[in-house]
Order: sequence, then structure tokens, then C-alpha cells
Amino acid sequence: MSLASRAKEAGGATTCVPMHASAGYEALKSQVVSMVSADRIAALSKRNPAQARSELKGACRVVLEGPDWASAGAEERSRLTGQLLDEVFGYGPLEGLLADAEVTEIMVNGPSKIFCERRGIIYPTGCSFADESHMRSVIDRILGPLGRRVDELTPMVDARLPEGHRVNVVLPPLAPDGPVITIRKFSEDAMRLSDMQGAGSMDVFVRAFLTWSVRLRKSIAVSGGTGSGKTTLLNALSREISPAERIVTIEDSAELRFDEHPHVVRLEARGRSSEGVGEVTIRDLVRNALRMRPDRIVVGECRGGEALDMLQAMLTGHDGSMTTLHANSAADAVQRLTTMVRFAVDLPVDVIQRNIASAFDVVVQTARSADGRRYIQSIGEVGFEDRSRSCTVRPLYQRRDVDRAGVWLAAPEWMSAASLVGVASEKEVASWRRCLSCAA
Repeated sequence: MSLASRAKEAGGATTCVPMHASAGYEALKSQVVSMVSADRIAALSKRNPAQARSELKGACRVVLEGPDWASAGAEERSRLTGQLLDEVFGYGPLEGLLADAEVTEIMVNGPSKIFCERRGIIYPTGCSFADESHMRSVIDRILGPLGRRVDELTPMVDARLPEGHRVNVVLPPLAPDGPVITIRKFSEDAMRLSDMQGAGSMDVFVRAFLTWSVRLRKSIAVSGGTGSGKTTLLNALSREISPAERIVTIEDSAELRFDEHPHVVRLEARGRSSEGVGEVTIRDLVRNALRMRPDRIVVGECRGGEALDMLQAMLTGHDGSMTTLHANSAADAVQRLTTMVRFAVDLPVDVIQRNIASAFDVVVQTARSADGRRYIQSIGEVGFEDRSRSCTVRPLYQRRDVDRAGVWLAAPEWMSAASLVGVASEKEVASWRRCLSCAA
């Protein structure tokens, strides 16, 4: 017998429930659960999720056609049914936020505190889980199909949803106030440099400089704070790579989008299994990438010993490679890279910094303003000072605030090569150089 049929049989036994807004959902849930076995729903969900969803939807329709719900309009009935289906088969109160294209991040600080980020600003959502048990069941529903598990023995996990969104979960005792979920959403359509220019993240001169840098095979490090748009910029830069080149991307969680490029190999790191085995790190993948005949290697984020392998790749014929890292400024990015390389090998600092100067050409610093807007804050040229035996970052461009225009301070020597190799015309390069005289 279907779930809907069981609901019809039990229809006369329902009790009248007041229809004020706060009780509407709980009333529907109570009536459906009293008529339909939760065990049957669970069993049917395992065998045929689509059928289970269809039959539970039918059961809701039967209940809502009863006299107790005569005052509920079609829109209200649809909302309540969707809410119940989301709880049983989906991610509960997170479903609507995941479906909202404007939401870029979801932050759950325990069952009753759910926040989201829209256009760079964090807002409370007013949504909540029924209790911690409900939240834990949704966490299991998120991680189960991904083959991941989180419990008291392994209270922290990173994973990627089928849609590409990155999810992080932390449980007590690491989170003493209750479970914490953070979901970073990624748009299906990756931004281009032209889109970022249109959004005010850069002007036409910055866009031209970055485009020519990529096409001239200059190695670029994108640095900045959390949420400053590093991955977005890296993706936009990668879209300027020639379709004739073979790209290997390496990430903790696959976030980069290369839908239009014909020759991309995407590699994704893997954490330990519940048995503590099977880990594959970014460093392992960078080493393996060298055997895959890449023209360029794009590392989603350098955060440890893989920085050494990244430098070695750039110094052995893979120029034009790119990565991101967390740093407060372009100069700090060099110090961060130095520290990360020392995680992997004990070399003198001046040797490491000489390699950094040889491997990287440009450091681009991203920033986020107080109102959530993201922009290119500075661009620097990487070099090495023999006298001090240290890596230096010569400022090329500075933008002190999102509401102010940026200023070009210098041009790299290789800029003239843009016209010589056909990346840009002499007229375009001459036009770009005029921005330096304007700054003066």
C-alpha cells in the first residue's frame, strides 16, 4: 500500500490543529508522521528515493485536503509540503539557502543560528533546525553520499557537494557550543576578467596587465585574506590561457571552473578514510602532475610543503603557473611562501627566496571592503636583491580603497614584450603606458 493510501485510510482519525503560522509546519508533520511509518519512509528511500519522495508528497496532499486545512491557500500548502520534503529527503532549513543564487556562503553556528553571505555581507537568516539531533541528521545526510563521516573520534571534516560547493563540519568537543557547518557556494558560471572589471574590482588597465601577464606565461601568485576573491580571480586569470596548452589543476576541493578550455586535467586531494588510510595530499598531486606533461600547473591554494614542489615545477619549464595563498600584502606573500617551503626542506632563507624570485613574476593582492565589495588592492613584481640577498616585491600598482581609483607606479621591463610576441599591439601597449604618466 502506498504512503498516500495509508494517509487516506487514517484520514478520519486526524485531530483539528490550529492554523497559525508558527504551528502550520509542525501540524502537517505531526499528522503525516502519525499516519505513515517513519521506518517505511526510510526503507523506501534506500530502495527508490524518487518513489519515496513522490509517495510522501502524495501523503501530504491527502492530509492537506482534509477539513482541518480548509483555510490554507495553495501557496501555503505548497510551502509546507516542500518544507517537509526538504527535512525528510534534503538538507532541511539549508535547502532554500542552497537554492538561492545570491547566497555565496552558509554559516551554521549550532541548531538555532544560521547565517548567510549575500554580496559579501553576512545576514542572519531566521532559519533554524528543530534541535541538535535534527542538525546531526542533516550533517549525516550531507556527508553520507560523499563517503565521509564525522563523529567524536573524527570531529572535523572537509568535503565537496555534488554541485561543487565546499562544506566544512566541526563537532563537539572541538566546537563546545554545538555542531558548526560552513558551506562555500560556487557559481556554475565562472567570472571573467571583463566581468570583474564591470563589477568594479579592477579598471581597464589592470585587466589589460593581467591578461598580458597570463598570455606572456608569467607565473602569478594571488594573495589575500579569506573571502577576498582569490579563487574567483585565479579562475578568471586561468580563462586567459591559450586553448593550445595543457593545464593541470590541483585543489583541496575542486572549485576552479574550466568549462570552456579543451584540455584540462583536474586533480583533487583526498583526506584520510575513517580507518585512517588513503590520504592523498596536494603535495602528492603536485609531484604527480610533473609526470602528466602539463604546460601549466594551477594550484588552488598553497598552504604547506607543496610550495616547494610548486617552485620546482616553475623552475623546470612550467612557467606561467599560478596559485593562491593567504597573506596580508604582496610583500607578506613572499614571507609566507618562504615559511611554507621551510615546512618541507631545511634550506637557508636566502636560497629559498632566490628560488621564489626566479619562480614567480607577479603577486596580485586582493581585498574585500567593509560593504563586501572585492577588488584588486595591489600588484607587485617579484625580484631578488643581491646586496641584501633577499626576495623583493616592487610595487607596480596600488589601490588604497574600493571607492578610489588605483594608481600605477611602475611598469615591468617585460611589458614591451607584449607587442613583440603578438599578445598586444604596439598601440595598446602605448595606451597602457599612458596610465603611468597620468599617475605622475
